[in-house]
Amino acid sequence: MTTSSFDSYRPPDEGGRRRRRSSVRGAVTGAAPGGTGRPRRNWLNRDGGGTREAPAVPDAEFSSYYGRGIIKPVPWDYKIPAYLFVGGVAAGSGLLAAGAAATGRELLRRNSRLTAMTSVALSGAFLVADLGRPERFLNMMRTVKLTSPMSVGTWILSGYAAFAGVTTASEVARLLPLPERGVIGTLTRVLHAVDAPASAGQAFFAPPLAAYTAVLLSDTVAPVWFEARRELPFVFVGSAALASAGLQLVLTPVAQTGPARRFALIGVATDLIAMHRLEEHLTELEIDEPVRTGPSGAKLRLAKILTVAGGLGTLLAGRSRKLTVASGLALAAASALTRFGMVEAGIDSAKDPKFTVGPQKRRVRERQDQGVVDDSIVTVR
Repeated sequence: MTTSSFDSYRPPDEGGRRRRRSSVRGAVTGAAPGGTGRPRRNWLNRDGGGTREAPAVPDAEFSSYYGRGIIKPVPWDYKIPAYLFVGGVAAGSGLLAAGAAATGRELLRRNSRLTAMTSVALSGAFLVADLGRPERFLNMMRTVKLTSPMSVGTWILSGYAAFAGVTTASEVARLLPLPERGVIGTLTRVLHAVDAPASAGQAFFAPPLAAYTAVLLSDTVAPVWFEARRELPFVFVGSAALASAGLQLVLTPVAQTGPARRFALIGVATDLIAMHRLEEHLTELEIDEPVRTGPSGAKLRLAKILTVAGGLGTLLAGRSRKLTVASGLALAAASALTRFGMVEAGIDSAKDPKFTVGPQKRRVRERQDQGVVDDSIVTVR
């Protein structure tokens, strides 16, 4: 018998001409040997023909679709990550302001409220600038669609801004020497009366304001954002705590920064743990390259270093004003780098087809292993 290098793919059958003919006939018709009529697996369904047939062609390695990506990346520039950052500052500052008002820390309350109002105003400005025309933001408020993160987020931002406006006006009324009589005096007394309910409303909208932007990113086809949908809200909430607490460490005297210090340490722990789990999850899916390499990976690595440094500085600063300010600046910078890095990583993952195809193949294999063959995805083995 003559052999060749191709015989290594399938050892020759033993059993004579009749058995070989029946094997060939069964491979073509799909029937099992012996006339049982049962369909058999063969080279047509890529699971081996005859007894040990190799696949007709190897699995294709997808690289592009005629030189183009599979999905279109979002056309965002700096305005969207800046909107995410200042929105996080506003959310965390609202919580700090409510806590300071409840515990009688006047300077921390005033600085947090003013920071919250300034940040939410900048957040709306960046969002409108990205939309192009202010009326587009107003058009999103014509309806409430609970299945749309953009619609829900618009109402969250608007509700927070309304309560923040009341608390800021109350704070400004305390700072200015306003008359106690007349219309202005009456308005001042009304503001003082609604101060506590407005502070509670601001604190109520603060957590959703910090987290909804992560849901907004996850509700897209960008692979990094979509696959990190379970970890990304925790990353953004921790990042909001870092930014808001860091700014109050800079703006507020050391004697009243106790709540900001504790809030910063909670943000450090949340951010580091959530980012670690996010990176591990993306590594399992083999799409972690955008968050580890390139400009986006460099930003995220620097953010992690600044988070650790700022956390240690906050823990060890004591009564040192300089170390407290340095720690606060490091935490705020870490938060900004996290937002910019995650946005860039998502855009980069949408540009490379392998980050789209890889998770899709993984999900198909999982369905195959579970025996699912009757859904809309081709899972026949």
